[in-house]
Amino acid sequence: MIQLSTLLSYQLVHELVRAIHPFLVPICFIFAWAIVLLTVWSIVSSVWVGIASARQMHQIPCANCQFFTQNYALKCPVHPSKALSDEAINCPDFEPQAYAHSSNSDL
Repeated sequence: MIQLSTLLSYQLVHELVRAIHPFLVPICFIFAWAIVLLTVWSIVSSVWVGIASARQMHQIPCANCQFFTQNYALKCPVHPSKALSDEAINCPDFEPQAYAHSSNSDL
């Protein structure tokens, strides 16, 4: 009895697969291309977000400021909480570094 019901269920599944086979191929084709396109879209959008983030990071002027200490403990004595962050982009206290030229007066 168990073998007969198993055989009938296999036949039913087989007939069902044969009936929907013409629809399965296009559906699987569409799903496969959708996955490919979503993967490409995800990669492209990640690259654009990375480029935008890099552009914003390059606008932070702290490294060229005369108040920047290059010390991990105190990066900026004027605005320590804003140093090297997005808040420092339009810092009102930014002063360009005055590069000291070494003089060779001893020679």
